[in-house]
Amino acid sequence: MKLLIKQGTIVDPVGGLKGKMDLLIEDGRITCIGSELYEPKAQVLNAEGYVVCAGLIDMHVHLRDPGFTEKEDIITGTAAAAHGGFTSIACMANTKPVADSPEVIEYIRHKAETQGSGTLVWPVAAVSVGEKGEEMTDFKALKKAGAVALSDDGVPIMNANLMRDALIKSGRAGMTILCHEEDRDMVKNHAVHEGRVSRMLGIHGRPAIAEEIMIMRDAMLAEETGQPVHICHISTAKGVSIVRKYKRRGVKITCETCPQYFTFTHEQVLLQGSMARVNPPLRSTKDVEGITAGLMDGTIDCIVTDHAPHTAEEKARPLTEAPSGMVGLETSLALTLTQLYHTGKMSLEDIIAKMTINPARLLHLNKGWLGMGVDADLTIFDPDEEWVIDPADFCSKGRNTPFAGMKVKGRVKYTIVGGKIIYADTDAPCSMPKP
Repeated sequence: MKLLIKQGTIVDPVGGLKGKMDLLIEDGRITCIGSELYEPKAQVLNAEGYVVCAGLIDMHVHLRDPGFTEKEDIITGTAAAAHGGFTSIACMANTKPVADSPEVIEYIRHKAETQGSGTLVWPVAAVSVGEKGEEMTDFKALKKAGAVALSDDGVPIMNANLMRDALIKSGRAGMTILCHEEDRDMVKNHAVHEGRVSRMLGIHGRPAIAEEIMIMRDAMLAEETGQPVHICHISTAKGVSIVRKYKRRGVKITCETCPQYFTFTHEQVLLQGSMARVNPPLRSTKDVEGITAGLMDGTIDCIVTDHAPHTAEEKARPLTEAPSGMVGLETSLALTLTQLYHTGKMSLEDIIAKMTINPARLLHLNKGWLGMGVDADLTIFDPDEEWVIDPADFCSKGRNTPFAGMKVKGRVKYTIVGGKIIYADTDAPCSMPKP
């Protein structure tokens, strides 16, 4: 099968490509990038006015499958990913059973390959058995089964000695540990950031220092062991400063953030209640500014979603009783373009790098760039199209987003994996069956 993409604006931060060009795909791979390409036997896709880039990669997604399929499953989760322009996603291990064995990793991979939308799914395996923080899993066996990284995300690894040993062992296995950084004794199950809003509501909050202490600990452990560590969903200005400081010292430390942390402050909780509850929580204006600065200067390596679907019944509970999390796969690119590109804070090249090649390198995937012979995983989007976020149009089972009703600028038009179009914008709601 041949696919010829005509007159798109190709943006590839790796090769430095930027400009209106054609791109030819044959048998699932890119075979030519140039001007005025002609191939009579190819299907032609007109991309004039659109950006063509390497397929988006989200290295932090919760598919909830196995065990919590009332919230999401691999079928609906990968459909949401394709709808949002993601050609690859890495799914976290806090399923039921926990993805701490080769059998669960193989289940995820098989279901994604046979029932998914076409978006590639890369499982992240647990660091500790049952995510209990007591006994390490078999990293090599998990890698052999198809795991691309390790994380107890959702559950902080409080045992510093286990974390130190895990860093050493993961380094030998060639896998990176992705860390959920909150001191469990400080945050307990508190619903919001500790500050003005928590005081107004008369409830306990999650202090910023609970995140910063854990970032500092793991930065120090990464320096001492010489092994890489990755900080998940960083949300505080001081946390960014810690990572910046250790990066300058040559420590192998990387980090990610999500659109909610450079868009909203904790004031949003006063407007939307449990719909704005997420871990770590939405923070202060100073923290939003610090996250934005970290993205602009390169301290923050990746933009992810932390896509965390919940049922409508769960999110309808009172703020202190509802689960934390929000969906993000279908809004991430638009929110990022709206908040960072259209405000002039970041270039298109830098944004694309944080959503393609940077996560690909951290997960050791041969993805995230455009070139001859490379897998034809592509995202095509209109950077200027305006639309209003409507959860009713989501492919995800989850409708839990505080961004509902927000006008954004930037829309995915096509998602292509291995040369196959797995999503095309038809100006119609998601065609997947509604939950």
